[in-house]
Amino acid sequence: MTVKEAVRARTGSAYEVRGGDEGRDEGEHTSPGTSTAPAAPAATVAVGRAVQELGLRRSEFELAVHLGLIAVTAGPGGGRPRVHEREIARLREDPGFPDGLAERVRTVGTAEGAALLGIAPARFTRLARAGCVSPVTFYLNRYRAVVWLYLADELASFAVREPELLAGRTPLGMRTMLEAGSDRRARNWRSQRIDRLLKRTTDPWARAAVEASALDSAHLAEVVEDPYERAYLARVRPEPVFGRPGSVAARETMGELMLADDPDEILWRRINLTLGLDLAREERPAPHPGDDPGARMTPDLARVTPDPGSTSRVAPPPARPVAETEPPLASSAGETSSGVLEPGGKRLLARLGWRRRSDG
Repeated sequence: MTVKEAVRARTGSAYEVRGGDEGRDEGEHTSPGTSTAPAAPAATVAVGRAVQELGLRRSEFELAVHLGLIAVTAGPGGGRPRVHEREIARLREDPGFPDGLAERVRTVGTAEGAALLGIAPARFTRLARAGCVSPVTFYLNRYRAVVWLYLADELASFAVREPELLAGRTPLGMRTMLEAGSDRRARNWRSQRIDRLLKRTTDPWARAAVEASALDSAHLAEVVEDPYERAYLARVRPEPVFGRPGSVAARETMGELMLADDPDEILWRRINLTLGLDLAREERPAPHPGDDPGARMTPDLARVTPDPGSTSRVAPPPARPVAETEPPLASSAGETSSGVLEPGGKRLLARLGWRRRSDG
């Protein structure tokens, strides 16, 4: 039996429809309009109702939305998200429903993840710190320490793809990186979170704002010198559909985890933000005091969601060179394979105010 089959066997009967309070929500159902308008609005249901009909826990539902598995739409007047009935029908018609959807959002911690892969928890932690597996979310334990969670389905795929990393000696390069104290868990979580937020909007200013969210105020001010542009980026930045964590401690922790903390990652985010700003400024300038309010309008940030009747993903963004895939740690922007900066790379790094140690 493969690891993937073992995961299915372990989770196959664990996802019956959960009742109770977490499945309830305001406004259980909205029926199609009965007015004489040419086209009645599509019927939607509240999130609580959708949770019940899809046989998920509330946290599993929110993760499915974050992963792009379930499309939601903003409520009237920017209210709570709602789900189209046809989206629920699409998911329920899947041959693997309900267990298939629940399995795709099942998360495990270190101990359970190690058990699924048949390895010791210490080895699992080393693989995660080295970036072989990436956390999808986290929670704070009673000591306010971060506990990373991983998608069980992704762990199963990793085991099939890289079986040699589950047994025997750790590769030399990985051992060297771990001995130096490397830990890529937060960085990988940030990268995946940013990529998923980018897929929710095609507005260039909103996309630049997502990139800006990984930089602290000092780095942001160096890249975006105009304070009005910085204010606009903060205003149009897309947030997760269900907002930030409720507790103060969780919000503070997320705020810290969202910031790039490695020089290589900081440089990469600065480059992405610089390129994104070029696109945004070509589209429209950021509003300044005294501007005609009708001339420079804030984009609609009601969370771009795909048409539930077709797919659960938005159309790809414009094909301009906003880099969205991180390069290997050993490479820097604008360098050739020999490590020499090309002229274009030097100019870009100069715009960022970034100097390599070798440059003096």
